[in-house]
Amino acid sequence: MALCGVLLLVIVLVQGWNITHFPTLSDDEGTYLAQAWAVQQGEGLAHYTYWYDHPPLGWIQIAALTWLPALFVPESMTVAPMRFSMLAVSAVSAVLLYVLARRLWLPRWAAGLAMALFGLSPLSVVLQREIFLDNLAVLWILLAFCLAASPSRHLWHHFAAGLAAATAVLTKETMLVVLPALMVTMWRHSHRDTRKFAVTGAVTACALIGFSYPLYALLNGELLPGPGHVSLIGGITYQMGREGSGFLLDPGSGAHGVLQSWLYYDTVLPLGGLAGALLLLVTLRWSVTARALAGPALAAAVLAAVALRPSGYLPAMYVIQALPFLALVLAGGAASVAHAVLHRRRRPGEGRALRSARYVLAGVLAVAAAAFVVPRWYEGNRTALTADANAPYRQAAAWLGSEVADPAHTRVLLDDALWLDAVHHGYAPGPGAIWFYKADLDPAVTATLPRGWRDIDYVVSSPTVRRDAVNLPNVKAALEHSVPVAVFGTGEDRIEIRRTTPDSGSRP
Repeated sequence: MALCGVLLLVIVLVQGWNITHFPTLSDDEGTYLAQAWAVQQGEGLAHYTYWYDHPPLGWIQIAALTWLPALFVPESMTVAPMRFSMLAVSAVSAVLLYVLARRLWLPRWAAGLAMALFGLSPLSVVLQREIFLDNLAVLWILLAFCLAASPSRHLWHHFAAGLAAATAVLTKETMLVVLPALMVTMWRHSHRDTRKFAVTGAVTACALIGFSYPLYALLNGELLPGPGHVSLIGGITYQMGREGSGFLLDPGSGAHGVLQSWLYYDTVLPLGGLAGALLLLVTLRWSVTARALAGPALAAAVLAAVALRPSGYLPAMYVIQALPFLALVLAGGAASVAHAVLHRRRRPGEGRALRSARYVLAGVLAVAAAAFVVPRWYEGNRTALTADANAPYRQAAAWLGSEVADPAHTRVLLDDALWLDAVHHGYAPGPGAIWFYKADLDPAVTATLPRGWRDIDYVVSSPTVRRDAVNLPNVKAALEHSVPVAVFGTGEDRIEIRRTTPDSGSRP
């Protein structure tokens, strides 16, 4: 507990320091938090018409995490300060990873190493700070693995593992691909006499909870596509039919760009962990460690295989789901090397000097690994601890609150990273503060804009808005027929407040 506690303190300090300033606020964070706000306000499952892009359980949990601070300080219900809710999620996930490592028979130092890899990698520090559903799903899947590997082997532990796995899937549906790895872990750690009951019970519990989502859609009359309503099947069809990111290893593809963004922060955990997972799977027959870590290794390999699909869409936060498994197999590999060096069967005639040489070799390997990793992690984490990437967002939010005379009767297009800021400044949620996608894609919103872009007063031109406006006619036209009245930041990351000019032509 002392080792776990010290590591937990370090992880929370590193991830919490400068959390509101870095990384840059994202539209996805704003969307999940705005949906959580709608749940808190009793406005339904989303701040606009709920459609079946993700199951709502994820942002219902965010609503629970942010309920208390939002109750006492309502204006704090914005993306940057509410990132602190993710610290609790990261802390619990790190402890669960340590527990899982011990239950998979890793020594204490290796379990601590897995915890440090998971919580202190610059890639983890950046992504685990953000309000993403993936972070919550990781917590639940780690709980499921811990229950599946329970040393007491109680049947209720395995049933509970199924419930936790279903919760993970209903938090972020892509966790579905990890369930076979969970079953492998449960099969290996369940008692031979009750194994069939344990696995059957876990599968049944998982399926019963998982089918609650299609049942919800069916009871709402929204399972199948039809006129005048959204549908679960329609949402799945959209997700399956959206344009893919291309092949991960193709330098010109969007997926390769996402991969490069991961490797920019850290190469050790993604590449080292994946190599370790493949090595463990290859050596299952000969290695005790490989058999113990078969479940996490399979999870990492399956997630990597899904990312390699040329036709699939690869979001930047996808790697979050693989981080705990990569950390486990990397720590397991280190434990295997240490065991091979220090505890290899003693040969006849082996003296004290040779045994001492083994410890020296182990020390040299540990120092070499630290010398390779620490400088790279120091540079990556230094940026996360010192940079201020969100000053333009804070300045734009302040401008919207101080420079517009009548927010209640003003319509502004903006991304969801600023949507709640605008709502707190008095803009009407929905028809006044308009999430820019909805101006073209939501019939309930477009019906309130009979003149299209001419009914818009302001556009907050953030990088997300400029990038996606190409395929959104109303947003594109509003940008073209507007003039900047305030600019915050420079270059591609700048944020412009633009006032529409209905009587003029296109402006630069």
